[in-house]
Amino acid sequence: MEDDWQIPISALQHYAYCPRQCALIHVEQIFLENELTTNGHLLHRRVDEDHVFSARGHKMVTGMRVWSDRLGLIGRCDVVEWHGETPYPIEFKHGKTRQSLAQRIQLCAQALCLEEMFHTQIPEGAIFHIHSHRRSRVLLDDALRAQTIDVIARVRELLIRNDVPGPVEDRRCVHCSLQPACLPHWSKQPSDKMFWRMIEQDLGGEATCHL
Repeated sequence: MEDDWQIPISALQHYAYCPRQCALIHVEQIFLENELTTNGHLLHRRVDEDHVFSARGHKMVTGMRVWSDRLGLIGRCDVVEWHGETPYPIEFKHGKTRQSLAQRIQLCAQALCLEEMFHTQIPEGAIFHIHSHRRSRVLLDDALRAQTIDVIARVRELLIRNDVPGPVEDRRCVHCSLQPACLPHWSKQPSDKMFWRMIEQDLGGEATCHL
């Protein structure tokens, strides 16, 4: 990957959630489905089509393509709601009312693209939780912007180097569809050298490896 290639905004969310997940998808081109990802695609189908309509007195555009030449980003917004002349990005997420840092970074990246495209400042956006049909506001403050810029740099470096971080088994793995490809449980397994050292200790130093 070259320095001037555009990074998919989705890669930022994947990296903020798990760098290895990001690398498996965007370096190794591996993507596996599970029940959660399939449901998410079905629930997003309505907002992934390009059309314009009115709701709550605001013009809304769904499936809007966005980009930033300055940051080297490209992606789509689920919904952009127009508050006068100011775009208000809304990201649809599978779930109830919980939002994560990875989701906020994804939304912030969309806002940074919109700010560049429309020469404006966007103070906030929202995450719409599909199951609860509720919005939660996300303030696009300096701290979140700095985190987003940092993740952009980290993802760019990962993609340029074609780097795939090793597996780390923790609670993030529970609902991850990439478990069959990632094999996180192997991160807990000892290496061959460590394995035989453990055997030697158990046998008082008398173990011999016959290959």
